[in-house]
Amino acid sequence: MTDTNTASFDTSALGSTLVNGSCRFGLWAPRAERVELARVADDGSQVNHDMVKDEHGVWTIEVPGVQAGQRYGYRVHGPWDPDRGMRFNPAKLLLDPYARAITAGVDYHGPIMDHTPESNYDPDPTDDATSVPLAVVIEASEPPTPIAHRHDISESVIYETHVKGYTRLHPLVPEHLRGTYAGLAYPAVIDHLTSIGVTAIELLPVQQFVSEPFVVGRGLSNYWGYNTLGFFAPHAAYCSVGSMGDQVREFKDMVTSFHEAGIEVILDVVYNHTGEGGHEGPTLSFRGIDHQSYYRLTNDHRNDYDVTGCGNSVDTSRPEVLTMVLDSLRYWVTEMGVDGFRYDLATTLIRDASHGVDQNHPFKQALVDDPVLRTVKHIAEPWDLGPYGYQVGAWGPKWSEWNDRFRNYVRDFWRGAVSGVEELATRLCGSPDLYGQPTSSINFVTAHDGFTMRDLVTYDMKHNQDNGEDNHDGSNDNRSWNCGWEGETTDQSIVMLRHRQVRNLVATLLLATGVPMITAGDEMGRTQHGNNNAYCQDSPISWMDWDDAESWSDVTDLVTTITALRREHPVLRPSIYRHHDPVGDINGSRPRRADLAWFSGHGGEMVNNDWHDEGRRTLGMYTSDDSEAFLIWFHAGDHPIEIVLPTARWGQSWRVVASTALPGEIPDEAVPAGLSVTLPSRCVVVMQASHAA
Repeated sequence: MTDTNTASFDTSALGSTLVNGSCRFGLWAPRAERVELARVADDGSQVNHDMVKDEHGVWTIEVPGVQAGQRYGYRVHGPWDPDRGMRFNPAKLLLDPYARAITAGVDYHGPIMDHTPESNYDPDPTDDATSVPLAVVIEASEPPTPIAHRHDISESVIYETHVKGYTRLHPLVPEHLRGTYAGLAYPAVIDHLTSIGVTAIELLPVQQFVSEPFVVGRGLSNYWGYNTLGFFAPHAAYCSVGSMGDQVREFKDMVTSFHEAGIEVILDVVYNHTGEGGHEGPTLSFRGIDHQSYYRLTNDHRNDYDVTGCGNSVDTSRPEVLTMVLDSLRYWVTEMGVDGFRYDLATTLIRDASHGVDQNHPFKQALVDDPVLRTVKHIAEPWDLGPYGYQVGAWGPKWSEWNDRFRNYVRDFWRGAVSGVEELATRLCGSPDLYGQPTSSINFVTAHDGFTMRDLVTYDMKHNQDNGEDNHDGSNDNRSWNCGWEGETTDQSIVMLRHRQVRNLVATLLLATGVPMITAGDEMGRTQHGNNNAYCQDSPISWMDWDDAESWSDVTDLVTTITALRREHPVLRPSIYRHHDPVGDINGSRPRRADLAWFSGHGGEMVNNDWHDEGRRTLGMYTSDDSEAFLIWFHAGDHPIEIVLPTARWGQSWRVVASTALPGEIPDEAVPAGLSVTLPSRCVVVMQASHAA
């Protein structure tokens, strides 16, 4: 590569590559004095080979006779000088950063620290070879079948899920496949996703990850996976048949199955930090290869500069490290077949050498310029924990962003904690106060982090006792409402209200302009029993309980209905903002209408006094184009309200095509313009206009 913002050498030499009966190995370790390739046999014995360094700091060797399945690691020699960001310790067997497959796990009772128990700054000479994961040489294989049609982002309905948890208890998935890539691609699973209108499945981290020592010490594990160790390797524990390269093939087969069903695959990727944590944690790869090069350090070089809250921060201001991230992204697109990425704590990736946020960072420019990466979707979690880390609305037109402003307001609106409806209109029309185009807004009400939607209407307080942190972990700002009782109940009036509130939240999510993201199971009443930080719960707390699905079929049916409306009527998913501009009627013979309008319920459009009425809980959103129009009512009041429909200019009559109300609460027949309709308490009603004479 020649770009000054990326590595100046050909990175194809890195990792392990089978070539004509031998295998070529390469590692970038610019400040090392000696590097050994350690080939590990089945009995744990090692054969070590000295590698040769070039002018770019790349160490290489070609070893004849090496075949697929060979396990290996590196021993990197150099000064132990923490004051200069150097923690070389050849007693530690290190993982290849470019490993395509990784086998074995971490023995947290083993000597996995590069330092002694007494001091973080004194080296530990104990060999850790039997306590750490190993890279695996794999054969090249064909990439997955491409999807026939990548959906435009405006057409997308994203479904965020966990590979293991989604099928761990699935009654129609064979037991030996549950919790695996193959299980997630099982026909019964894909049939459900297609039936509810999902266009893209967003997978919680599937790059090889490890648990934090403090979590393991509590008898738990990192379930979500936001603790990456291998940026190129699919997580081996999600493979149904093995960890010696089988995980690569099974992942590709999964992608092919989704593509054949017309579903894109988006990966939630964690490049902002690694599973090594801070310098006091385990040394498994990057720190032992070159602490100062891979990680951001404090000015004294002794400690990690942490803007992620996870102990370390990957330093993408270094061209070679940025190149590794870009190489990884290209690999997942070209070889593993994925269709996009959601970047965890994305702000960390655009910090410069002085740790400041740079929205013109080479990382962003590379995604625009790269012929592979510019063809896929890019979604930012637009914040991190460092200075100026909150960057919502700042990423520009090539990006979509998680819109936490949407999440917070919609939760508040339906629990009655708002003043008026002015911000509701802003969020419903795509948050133009934040973005230059509506498709930049990834609208969500829930995500993996926080309450499920069922828990949002069941608990006022978090219940995280099972996490072992005395309920101190997890957010206290949940904006939830338990509908009058904390936890589950048999009181049918409360149960019915909770169902209604979930329907309202789901309908608002799917009908708002922007790109909706559904959290897996929200359409089927998934609960975590009040745990709003289940990152360490690889247990029924986190797993999808399919036995609950039937009792929440009202929500599933509503999701199916509204996603079908979005799919069939582009007016409900605009790719550009509407601004009350005039549009022609169907036959051109009637007065011109507006493409966006807001109605008060009194027959006319909202006026200034309506917008400033802090007690208002009802808003009608009108959206149209030259061929069709919809009027969607959002009523959060706890009593029914009589509204008057707009005049014939806006539609000759109105027919309800979707609603969160119960059968019989709203009219089944078309209602002529100008007549009144009673909206029941707490409901969303979608009306389609007829413009026929």
